[in-house]
Amino acid sequence: MKLELRGLRAVLGGLPVLDGVDLRVEEGEFVGLVGPNGSGKSTLLRTVYRSLRPAAGTVLVGDADVWRLSARAAALRTAAVLQDSPLPDGATASEVVALGRTPHHGLLDRDTARDRDVVHDALQRTGAAAFADRAATELSGGERQRVLLARALAQEPHVLLLDEPTNHLDIRARFELLGVIAELGLTTLAVLHDLDLAARMCDRLVVVKDGRIVAGGPVLDALTPAVLSDVFGVNARTDRHPDGVVRVTYDARPLACR
Repeated sequence: MKLELRGLRAVLGGLPVLDGVDLRVEEGEFVGLVGPNGSGKSTLLRTVYRSLRPAAGTVLVGDADVWRLSARAAALRTAAVLQDSPLPDGATASEVVALGRTPHHGLLDRDTARDRDVVHDALQRTGAAAFADRAATELSGGERQRVLLARALAQEPHVLLLDEPTNHLDIRARFELLGVIAELGLTTLAVLHDLDLAARMCDRLVVVKDGRIVAGGPVLDALTPAVLSDVFGVNARTDRHPDGVVRVTYDARPLACR
């Protein structure tokens, strides 16, 4: 399913945070949402996974407005992996992943063989099966993020939302986790701070500043020297190298004059 935001406005503490955002993520596309701190990226995600009701505008997953759906119906369409999500004390990694099946159950339903198969598949796909029986709270940062991603996959969503999924991870774990996500083939919208990783892994980037989308498109079109200077305050450029990878190169004097 596609994800589409139309005329989205959001307010926090009486102050506008998003103002007239239009955004479309096509089915199976991996789009990175980038911008400086406080630009509204995480707030935008919150309106999609129903943590913050928009002041105006529409959030569509497929053809359905998620704010007109029940919480359960919305959770069957959209799953979110958030930074620093708490994990339940005493639960194993496998038990945390099984919580992703909750939207598929009635109040008194028990896990079925299919539920167990879905959880097993999610653990396998994310590389978390090796520590499925370990206490989730004792896992490393990279392992925890794999478990949270597996929990989201166990929901069997059509759209995956990621808010800084590589936060606190070392560089190897970052590449591994984003590689897993890129291979899923799900419609994905991810808030990312690391521009190099975003340029390498995403199909398309959307640049947000002061609650508005100021640039978007393929990486080389979205992260122009002008955008990097005006939005991020750095002197830099993006180039596609002979190996096909787009990289961000910073000047000897990387800070732009403001």
